[in-house]
Amino acid sequence: MTDWFHERIIEAHRLPLFCFFVALITAFVFTRMNVRLIRARVRWLGNVSMGEMHIHHVVFGVVLTLLGGVAGLVLSDVSAGWYSFSSAVFGVGAALVLDEFALILHLRDVYWQEEGRTSVDAVFVAIAATGLLLLGLRPLTWNGADGGGHWTAPAFLFVNLVFAMITLLKGKIWSGLLGLFVPPLLYVGAVRVARPGSPWARWCYSERARRPRPRLMAKAIHREERWRRPVIRAKIAVQEFVSGRHDLPAPALPARHHRRRVVSPRPRPGADHTGRRWRSGRPRAR
Repeated sequence: MTDWFHERIIEAHRLPLFCFFVALITAFVFTRMNVRLIRARVRWLGNVSMGEMHIHHVVFGVVLTLLGGVAGLVLSDVSAGWYSFSSAVFGVGAALVLDEFALILHLRDVYWQEEGRTSVDAVFVAIAATGLLLLGLRPLTWNGADGGGHWTAPAFLFVNLVFAMITLLKGKIWSGLLGLFVPPLLYVGAVRVARPGSPWARWCYSERARRPRPRLMAKAIHREERWRRPVIRAKIAVQEFVSGRHDLPAPALPARHHRRRVVSPRPRPGADHTGRRWRSGRPRAR
């Protein structure tokens, strides 16, 4: 394991990327554990607030991302160790930002709602892309022979970009993103039928299209219900295991039992400790 790490990570100059990868995963898991404990009303944890304003952790993520990015630009030629440390800081900031990606997308707090699953998808995509980069894969690279001509590499890049755009427009996000590293996934995704709710289906299959294709729309719906739904349920199960349920209301605050304080009335002027008024303004002699 040590030899593999030294050969594939250190000698390949991937140590900063490895630190970013580890920091991204660690910060995401720690953040999710923290927010789940806060949601469970654990006494020793709570949200960060300034007065009545709640500070989302995306704010700390933006600050750490800027610090890590600028430090990486400065320290890239100084020391490999400090450059790797700045990459780890950048990874922590990226995890905090992506964990609230849904808040940035919808411009409202949807962290524990259905829309909040978009944040987990964004983190999973970032982890998958970084893992593929660590394995040595590069997006949209030409690995063919050099004798194919001067325009072979640009043409290959352009064709892959077109197929990637078509695949994404057909609603196949994972195929489009992973296909940037494995181009055959782009070709398969671009040829197959689009998902029913994708822009491609609205433009080419639905009744509002110039040339409606009800048969293709019915085929897309059938494939969605038969093949896509079980995969989505499995993906949601994994997400909920890692990040918690996004469709449950927050638990109610525990009821607090306050003791009623018995306050004795203040004695009126001209009255003794029992509250009885004297006939004269002087206290009676005992």
